[in-house]
Amino acid sequence: MQSDLKASVIISTYNQPEWLELVLHSYGIQTEMDFEIIIADDGSDERTKRVIDKFSAESKLNVTYVWQKDEGFQKTKILNKAILASNADYLIFTDGDCIAREDFVKTHLSLKRKNNALSGGYFKLTKKISNSITKDIISEQKCFDRDWLLAKGQPKTFKLNKLTTSDFKSRFLNAITPTKATFDGMNVSCYKSDILAVNGFDERMQYGGEDREVGERMMNNGIKFLQVRYSAICVHLHHDRPYRNTEAEVLNQQIRATTKREKAKWTVFGIKT
Repeated sequence: MQSDLKASVIISTYNQPEWLELVLHSYGIQTEMDFEIIIADDGSDERTKRVIDKFSAESKLNVTYVWQKDEGFQKTKILNKAILASNADYLIFTDGDCIAREDFVKTHLSLKRKNNALSGGYFKLTKKISNSITKDIISEQKCFDRDWLLAKGQPKTFKLNKLTTSDFKSRFLNAITPTKATFDGMNVSCYKSDILAVNGFDERMQYGGEDREVGERMMNNGIKFLQVRYSAICVHLHHDRPYRNTEAEVLNQQIRATTKREKAKWTVFGIKT
């Protein structure tokens, strides 16, 4: 069932309740609040549910919690379930370790276009700064402030431009960046009908390019990806990736190669199996 909501924000998570609490707070203070949140949980324990329940009780946002049993890295499966649970016709995908700037949802909605998807990025915080982030710091938007980050020890690099608040500068950098516009699950948006048209994520795929592959099928189906990495801003909290699996990554590469070679627009291993 579709609704008059402007967007469904789908947030993937797995056993990072402290990070998720901060991320949810960032969505509770967006300048555009006409959206719902769908939590796509790949098997977290009760700590995560407690965080979600607390946020739901305190927030005006509608939050839907979609959970599946922990059977290893099965993010593609839980994302497909989250897509089906969403109520808006426009979807914004992100991760439970990416804190959204207060204009994040508004920016995605203002830049959306028919027959297009929006490809964003993130700015990686150091481990030390990640561990110092609080709800107050997010409310004051300090973690998106270049000078505050530099004062806290964030390295001074060109990537700080990802935090620009200048519309002219962001449009210029989006236009000249050599980074391709792709489906990067931490910051991407599209019409629900466009991802359903390719049958969602390929559920054979584990960590390593599983999000890129659904985007490649969408491109084969006529959807153009637009670069918004300097416009739709989020910061990424530091963490390790114990779920990396070389064998799974090889399989993912084979699936993506087939998608490219056959110009595939559909997977039989998706939402409709």
